[in-house]
Amino acid sequence: MDEEPSSYERVAYKNDSVYHYMKICLIFGNERKPLSAEQFKQLIISGLKELYGEVGAAFPFDVLTFDQFVLSAILRVYNNGLVKLWSALTLIGSCENESCAFRVTQVSPFLLALSGNSREMEVQ
Repeated sequence: MDEEPSSYERVAYKNDSVYHYMKICLIFGNERKPLSAEQFKQLIISGLKELYGEVGAAFPFDVLTFDQFVLSAILRVYNNGLVKLWSALTLIGSCENESCAFRVTQVSPFLLALSGNSREMEVQ
């Protein structure tokens, strides 16, 4: 009995999302400084300007959520600018003469994916 070779079909889904979403937090070296959402965004803009000049300062991104108590935010950025924004965040090292660093905790083309993080789940 001759068996026909099994066939398979490769299915690849293209991401049609225009944006990527980044969950970030700002960590200070010594003492946490209180920042407003405007100051937080301005710090990111100054990092973009320092790395990419005036064109970088005009780079479009949005702060969708901001928690001033833990200094975390969710940013929305166009796909083609994700690497530029991430590199600028990496190189920001001070805020008002205090050492600091941005930590990128999650990145996804889907906003819903940032609603939970299995690494932060508590076992009961």
